[in-house]
Amino acid sequence: MARITGQARSTIYRGLFDICHHVSAAAGRIRQDGGGRKNKASQDPSILVDLKHLVEPVTRGDPMQSLLWTGRSLRNLVKELANKGHKVCPTVVGDLLRGMGYSLQANSKTQEGSRHIDRNAQFQYINAQAEAFLTANEPVISVDTKKKELVGNFKNNGREWRPKGSPEPVNVHDFIDPKLSRAVPYGVYDINNNVGWVSVGTDHDTASFAVHAIGRWWRTMGKKRYPKAKRLLISADGGGSNGYRVRLWKVELQNLANELKLPITVCHLPPGTSKWNKIEHRLFSFITINWRGKPLRSYRTIVQLIAATKTETGLQVRAELDENKYPKGVKVSDAQLAAVNLSQHAFHGEWNYTISPTGRNSPRQKRN
Repeated sequence: MARITGQARSTIYRGLFDICHHVSAAAGRIRQDGGGRKNKASQDPSILVDLKHLVEPVTRGDPMQSLLWTGRSLRNLVKELANKGHKVCPTVVGDLLRGMGYSLQANSKTQEGSRHIDRNAQFQYINAQAEAFLTANEPVISVDTKKKELVGNFKNNGREWRPKGSPEPVNVHDFIDPKLSRAVPYGVYDINNNVGWVSVGTDHDTASFAVHAIGRWWRTMGKKRYPKAKRLLISADGGGSNGYRVRLWKVELQNLANELKLPITVCHLPPGTSKWNKIEHRLFSFITINWRGKPLRSYRTIVQLIAATKTETGLQVRAELDENKYPKGVKVSDAQLAAVNLSQHAFHGEWNYTISPTGRNSPRQKRN
């Protein structure tokens, strides 16, 4: 039988054993339920937890897709897992990563320009800060501005199911509608609760707009989820409206700290690593997937589509329109900056700092 079937003798003997002992498999199966080699996650349940802890601090995501990728090699991960008591090969680690939503990426997807000498150390520092806050049940948020979107009857990338031969008609040219202009979505992602907040602005993307969005998140959602909070941690990009060099960002954060009566710690991602921000692949990517192929004809449509974004892991999003005016080019004097109660951390104080309340608000325009 081994020569005729090409099967190993041991396989033939196991089949004879099943026949002699009247062992039968369910209909449609060639072996009993539970047969076959168990996967590594079943044999070693803690390996997924340890693997996640290894790749989480250095996880990147394409803001237009839901895929993740990491800068750690499989062989390095195998060595570090071995130090934690897990015996595993690179192939199995690759399978586990794919099951966690990771994907291999080509060079064009990971090119980030010049690399700061302390890039990895900064990510480790941010991760350590976040873990300390989360352990103490203190709020940790990731913030950023999503790609600005044209508002009007314009083509939106992606496809959706429609009756055959009847695509959604949109304008041939993407000329900006002067009455609607662009939408500026600024997001706040609550890492511990997997909840997002998006303020859809109609004016400029400035530091005042960014801090106002954070304040709206706190008053609407954050305060209810963290009624006993004593501090707040913000993870933000190194540039843009919430950049570490933006004076107005720090002045506005001082106003917010005074209003909330909470010290606000800020940890900026190192330069050239904006796609590593958690909000990109935990919130923005799913918003893009949710509205793909749908023309963003009005601000109301954008707000509704963002608020309707959900995932199998339980992501919930709330969105509101912000029609306040945020003028560009606001100058911050040396005296205003010096009045900010800012203490730099010992490690890269320009990236990591805490702004504590001073007990008084600086004059600024009142907004809803």
